[in-house]
Amino acid sequence: MKLARIILFTPQIDRMAKFYGETLGLRQVTSEKGWREFAAGGARIALHSGPSSPGRKGPKIVFYAKDVAALRETLVSRGARFGDVRNGDPFCLCDGKDPDGNPIQLSNR
Repeated sequence: MKLARIILFTPQIDRMAKFYGETLGLRQVTSEKGWREFAAGGARIALHSGPSSPGRKGPKIVFYAKDVAALRETLVSRGARFGDVRNGDPFCLCDGKDPDGNPIQLSNR
């Protein structure tokens, strides 16, 4: 079994699509009424129009980055919100949020 897609429900599909497409630089592969889908490596991120209702600790989408600090700098310059880069042993990561407040992360593992 392999992951096909992660679906995020959102009341602001156009703003979210702009974030995942323009800000994060993911290629949009589907655009239908109330549905946008983006290629994200081995899986896709789908946006479904409708109210979001994340739990107390909802899903976190993690993007691989060989150089976390460099990718963070690029994405922040495009308007993304990320915290500080945390270097650990053996990995490096940086947490952020999309426009709906869903957690996202950059990680070198």
